[in-house]
Amino acid sequence: MISKQDVIEPTQAITLHGLFVERVKRTPHHIAYRHFENNAWVELTWQQVSDAVARWQVALTGLNLARGDRVAIMLRNCPSWVMVDQAAMSLGLVVVPLYTVDRPDNLAYIVGNADAKVLVLETTEQWQSLLTVREQLQGVQRFVSLNKIPDGKEPRLLSAAEFLPLRATLQPDSAPDMQALASIIYTSGTTGKPKGVMLSHANMLSNARAALDTFVVYGEDVYLSFLPLSHTFERTCGYYLAVMTGATVAYARSIPQLSEDLLTIKPTIMVSVPRIYERVYGAIRSKLAEGSPLKRALFKFAVDTGWARFERAQGRGSWQPSFLLWPILQKLVAQKILDKLGGKLRVAISGGAALAPEISRVFVGLGLSVVQGYGLTETSPIITGNKLENNFPDSAGQPITDVQIRLGENNALLAKGPNVMMGYWRNEEATRAMIDADGWLNTGDTARISDTGHVYITGRIKEIIVMSNGEKVPPNDMELAILHDPLFEQVMVYGEGKPYLVALAVLNHDAWLQFAAETGVRADMPEALTDSRVHGKILKRIALNLREFPGYAKINRVFLIEEPWSIENGLLTPTLKIKRAKVVEKFAAQIAALYQGH
Repeated sequence: MISKQDVIEPTQAITLHGLFVERVKRTPHHIAYRHFENNAWVELTWQQVSDAVARWQVALTGLNLARGDRVAIMLRNCPSWVMVDQAAMSLGLVVVPLYTVDRPDNLAYIVGNADAKVLVLETTEQWQSLLTVREQLQGVQRFVSLNKIPDGKEPRLLSAAEFLPLRATLQPDSAPDMQALASIIYTSGTTGKPKGVMLSHANMLSNARAALDTFVVYGEDVYLSFLPLSHTFERTCGYYLAVMTGATVAYARSIPQLSEDLLTIKPTIMVSVPRIYERVYGAIRSKLAEGSPLKRALFKFAVDTGWARFERAQGRGSWQPSFLLWPILQKLVAQKILDKLGGKLRVAISGGAALAPEISRVFVGLGLSVVQGYGLTETSPIITGNKLENNFPDSAGQPITDVQIRLGENNALLAKGPNVMMGYWRNEEATRAMIDADGWLNTGDTARISDTGHVYITGRIKEIIVMSNGEKVPPNDMELAILHDPLFEQVMVYGEGKPYLVALAVLNHDAWLQFAAETGVRADMPEALTDSRVHGKILKRIALNLREFPGYAKINRVFLIEEPWSIENGLLTPTLKIKRAKVVEKFAAQIAALYQGH
């Protein structure tokens, strides 16, 4: 058992590798990582991970790279990601994370733009993908695959077994520098080419430490890691923060297997984007829809009672007689749902996008502490976060330690602090557009700040639809509202310069089958998607979810789609944001038809 106060301070660590070395020194035999290998869960202690880092360190040293050279990591979440990251940083090398599901042309651009000398990958499928852009990867000196991949035509490719020595001793970094460049993280870019965000050791160390002032992490805590480590949110909160505190990280097998892994690992902390909470919430709603009216009423009563208890604990509500029934409600309703998340979660952290208040209210009402935060890759990433004892779940929280915020022109949210990036890699023009001479970074989001200092994100400066009548509508907010309906998997609102708004909606397969049957159409027939009865009912359902919006924010027509938008078909970024321009381009003819006659 390790001390609950065993936090490594940035000044003790100096660098992110120094943080790791100090953790190994303090708790060498504590379990650092769990991962699934050869059909079993395997545990690694901090000392075992350190021994593996040493092998990567020696192998990378043999390539005669200079400090500051770039190493690209194209791995799923696993201990090897950490090992390569730490070995590279121990030599003063700069890590460039890649998404394993990214398109080959995007990967080639990032590797080329960063001038990566080494690329570490894992599978034959990844290698086959890279082969399609081989000519654009001539600057890479060494490809290393965790698994052996037969390819006699590529002398630069080695398996990890060939590349790594059998054993080694970790050598200390000869010139640790807190202000040095640690990583270049490419923003996914909903438009144009991705930009490389330069983050220093100080950027990420300060951000991880400040997060601890927002929500406490203990050495006894267990994470279940499933957001890609190439995502800054996971890297800071689910990796470096765990090293800082000595917590254990278990790597989920996959998103489809997440529900099983939750039951097996029983995490105490979950770091996630809203989509995961939305899926769980959608499953709850579907289950309730199949149940009796009594079951639905009992669930609502439990959530309402739990929410009232939460408000009282926050000092914002009074005692209610229904609180006396909470032990029964907890046993009959709340605990049964929380058990499906492992049963031991004490805090769920949401970031990356806005979590709908309706969803956070349900989880909080069931007794799960949900804290929402806000940030950008360019800010390492956290700018604001809710504290457990001062939690407004519908807000993005208050500024974290040492970070300042203010509202600029058009209520743009500006931020300043030790977490703000060094700039964009080889792109001074973009850096100047993002950060002013006084160090204030323009997030590009509009916000309001409440009397309590909590931040509420109100929109995206560049993602406002201006209709031909001059009315302005926030598409993101409308899309979130429409997605409350489990019939829809993905939605994009369109109407720039047009007389009215339309929506492109990807249907949830199971919900669509049920809806079609209820409507009296055959879901397997293409004409079902254009049937007037279907469209009439769907527009009514959309209108119901948009009833809180102004009258002009109305969806007049809808185009229904069965094939989901994905990274593979080029319609989503690796962080699962919609590429609006690409969607408009792909469905240009269908959009034009929605405006036919106008």
